[in-house]
Amino acid sequence: MTKNGAVMHSRSTSTRNAVKAAATLLAGALALTLTACGSDDDKSSGNESSTGAKESGSALTLPKLNGTTLEVAAVWTGPEQANFKKVLAEFEKRTGAKITFVPAQDPIINFLGSKIAGGQPPDVAMLPQPGAIKQAVDKKWATPLGADAKAELAKNYSQGWQDIGAVNGTQYGVYYKAANKSLIWYNAKVFENAGASEPATWDELLKTAQTVYDSGVTPFSIPGADGWPLTDWFENVYLSQAGPEKYDQLAKHEIKWTDASVTKALTTLAQIWGKKDYVAGGADGALQTQFPNSVTQTFTGGDQPKAAMVYEGDFVQVNIAQTDAKVGTDAKVFPFPKVGSTAPVVSGGDAAVILKDSKGAQALATFLASPDAAEIQAKLGGYLSPNKNVDLAAYPNDVQRKIAQALVAAGDDFRFDMSDQAPQAFGGTPGKGEWKDLQDFLKNPTDVAGIQKKLESDAAAAYGN
Repeated sequence: MTKNGAVMHSRSTSTRNAVKAAATLLAGALALTLTACGSDDDKSSGNESSTGAKESGSALTLPKLNGTTLEVAAVWTGPEQANFKKVLAEFEKRTGAKITFVPAQDPIINFLGSKIAGGQPPDVAMLPQPGAIKQAVDKKWATPLGADAKAELAKNYSQGWQDIGAVNGTQYGVYYKAANKSLIWYNAKVFENAGASEPATWDELLKTAQTVYDSGVTPFSIPGADGWPLTDWFENVYLSQAGPEKYDQLAKHEIKWTDASVTKALTTLAQIWGKKDYVAGGADGALQTQFPNSVTQTFTGGDQPKAAMVYEGDFVQVNIAQTDAKVGTDAKVFPFPKVGSTAPVVSGGDAAVILKDSKGAQALATFLASPDAAEIQAKLGGYLSPNKNVDLAAYPNDVQRKIAQALVAAGDDFRFDMSDQAPQAFGGTPGKGEWKDLQDFLKNPTDVAGIQKKLESDAAAAYGN
C-alpha cells in the first residue's frame, strides 16, 4: 500500500478475494428485510446528552479549553452541516471551547488559499479528497497530528483509513466521515407496481430499467449539474469491469484515459446515459438537476415520481429525509450491480486536517477520531463512520447499520474514490477536468473517443505527465 491515498491495498490474490468477500457481505446485508428509522430498540442505554453523546463512562478525556475559540471549515450544507454542528456543540460542552463553523466552497483548496492569503485560516478544515490533503501539506498549510490524536486513530481505525490520511508517512488527517459509494436507491412502490426486482448484474439492471420504463416511470434520476456523481458512476463501472489493478493504474495516471478499458467502461455507461427515455428530463434535464433534487424527485410524487432509481452513496438518506418516504419501507437500496466478475466496493470520505496548530485544534482532532463524536452524528442519520469502534446500535435504522457493518468488515479492502485521489484540477473542480468531461459525455454519449481524448488531455495537464 502506498501513502497519500494512491493505492488503498495490495494487489495480491488474497486481497482480491477479500474485496469479493466485502462485496458479498454488503450484498447479503442489504438483501435483508429493511426497517424504518427510530424504533425503541435502537436507543442505547445510559445517560446521554441531547446530542446523543454519552455523558459518563467515556474513555476519552479532553482538556478544559475555556476561553479557546476555533474555526472549522467544511463544504457541508443543509442537514449535513446542521448535524455536524451538533457534534461540535458536544465538544464545546465538554471542553468549554467555542467553535464557529465556516461554510466553504468547492474546490475547498482554493477557498482555503484565499483565507490563508488573507491571514485568516480556519483552525481545522474538513478535506474531501486525499489529493487535497497532499496539496495542503505541499503548500505547508497542514500541521501533523499530535500524539493523542494518533493514539485515538490507532485504536479506532484500520490501517488503510490511517494511511489515506497520511502524507509521506506522517499523519495529517482524521477520516471522520466515510461514504459507501456503491449503492442504488429505489422507490419501492414503483418497483412493486412494475413487478421489478433488485438486480445483481449490469444486464439485470438494464432489464429492471426496461421493466420500470414499461410501467410508465422513467428509470433513473441523474444529477448531471454536479460533476462528482458522474465520476462515481464511472468508477463503479470501471472497478467492476476493468478490475482493481487497472483502477489503481488509472487513479495514478499510469495508464492513459484513452486506454481500451476506459473505452469499454464509457460504452457500458452509454447503455443508460445514452437512452434519453431512461434519464429523468433526458440529458438536458439531467444537466440541470443538482444532487439533492435528484434524490428528492425519486421519492416524491407517490407512485408516479420523476424517476424510480437514483445512484449514490449512503448519505442519500439525509435527502430522502426531506421527503415523506421512509428508508427501508418506501426507499430501499441494493448494491451497485456487478459489471464484471465482482461487485464494486468504492468509498469516499472527509478528513479533519489542522491548519493552525494549538491545544484546542489537536483536542478537536482527537475528539473527531473517537467513537464519542461519530456516534452523535450516526444517530442523526445520513452519516457513515470508518471508525471500527462505533456502536452499530447508534445508527438509526437497519439499512444504515448494515452499510456501516459492511464498511468496517471490509477493513483495508476497498477502493477509494478515484477522482478524489486525482489532483484537484482534474478530479475535484466544478466545470473543469473529469467533472466537466463527463458532463459533456452525458450530453453526447456517442462520442466515446472524443471524450477519452479530452479526459487524457486534462489528466496529463493536472498530473504533469
